[in-house]
Amino acid sequence: MYARYLHKMRDTKTIVHQAAVVAAMLVAALVSAAGASASPPAEQKVGAVVEHYADIAQAAYSDAEAGARKLQSSVDVLLAHPSPDALAAARAAWKEARIPYLQTEGFRFANTVVDDWEPRVNAWPLDEGLIDYVAPSYGTTSDQNPLYTLNVIGNTKLRVGAKMIDATTIDQALLRQLQEAEGVQTNVSTGYHAIEFLLWGQNLNGLGGGHGERPASDFDVARCTHGNCARRAAYLKAAVDMLVSDLDDMAADWKASGKARAELLAKGADGGLAEILTGLGSLTFGEMAGERMKLGLMLHDPEEQQDCFSNNTHNSHYYDEIGIGNLWRGRYVRNSGQVLDGASVRDYAMAVDPASATRLDHALDNALAAIKVMKDKADSGGMAYSQMIAAGNADGNKIVSDAMDMLVAQTRAIEGVAAALHVTVSSNKSDHSAGTTGLR
Repeated sequence: MYARYLHKMRDTKTIVHQAAVVAAMLVAALVSAAGASASPPAEQKVGAVVEHYADIAQAAYSDAEAGARKLQSSVDVLLAHPSPDALAAARAAWKEARIPYLQTEGFRFANTVVDDWEPRVNAWPLDEGLIDYVAPSYGTTSDQNPLYTLNVIGNTKLRVGAKMIDATTIDQALLRQLQEAEGVQTNVSTGYHAIEFLLWGQNLNGLGGGHGERPASDFDVARCTHGNCARRAAYLKAAVDMLVSDLDDMAADWKASGKARAELLAKGADGGLAEILTGLGSLTFGEMAGERMKLGLMLHDPEEQQDCFSNNTHNSHYYDEIGIGNLWRGRYVRNSGQVLDGASVRDYAMAVDPASATRLDHALDNALAAIKVMKDKADSGGMAYSQMIAAGNADGNKIVSDAMDMLVAQTRAIEGVAAALHVTVSSNKSDHSAGTTGLR
């Protein structure tokens, strides 16, 4: 199976696994380090921008937590009364829960509190054989991952390196222990994508579209399919409860006394502005255009999409881009409909250099429009994202390629704003390996 061939191509994957460093370096290359220090009035304006940015972070992570709590309720219903309708409701709740979370991804790549926490909730890709049963096409071994087919749900004793772990009880402590076990990033035992796999199962449709087809009976102890239904239910429950807890932690970290807010404010006006622009540039270029689009299109592999089990990747791209626009404009619409609207990087950039600010406005609009084409095509049933990246699908490939081109242009526009504001954006640390995207 071609997807499994990727485990022999980790060197290829490092080509694009560099969201933060590459984008930040590109920004830095165009920034004048000789810019004068901001005057007191300018510092006050930027200080308001940074404070409002932190307020949006707190609100957005709180909304993500609220979405996860709704998912938690749906999963509780599914586990109490397994049925196709209950499973469909839990899947819908997972998709809804992703919407506010995706709009927080721009806070990554420059704040160590966020970056150290993020793999707990959104790590991908994952080797699903770590968690549960898989189809024969998945294979049995991987040179890169000794836990490739560990199957936590199917085994009460787990060999991890030289250590034997008692997995009789599947709980949050066990899942936390297995996250990135043996130092392998694809050993993902927690977060949205572990839950996605449990709700949908493997997507065996290849490039033909569709999603995983796990039956609700996989959670039905009385009418169990594929064995270990009680353990599977325990795993799903532990993973969802942990997601709620982790999101609650991050929402608290952006409160007035929170660690993430404190780290941001300690950087001062220019440092705070640099954090904002680094996050936007890194998410745009290395993460979205590179790792999440370029790799899948280059390899024509349906598993190289972020939401491969649900085939919901088009929505992930769309709401990531919405989130970038939120942080640029200082405007965020909460789950409740409440609008947070305040001092923004855009306002400050427009006052200092209207040309660069207007250029980024247009770039954001163009990128969102290109990704909206992708979203509409997939949502209408016309073409799934996995089909868009298939070899020989010129029309689908063009949809993805057009979105990538607009994201690259957006990156250039972010660089232009950074240069105009005389902001020095330093390279930062993230959970990805160093490399180059190979984007044009």
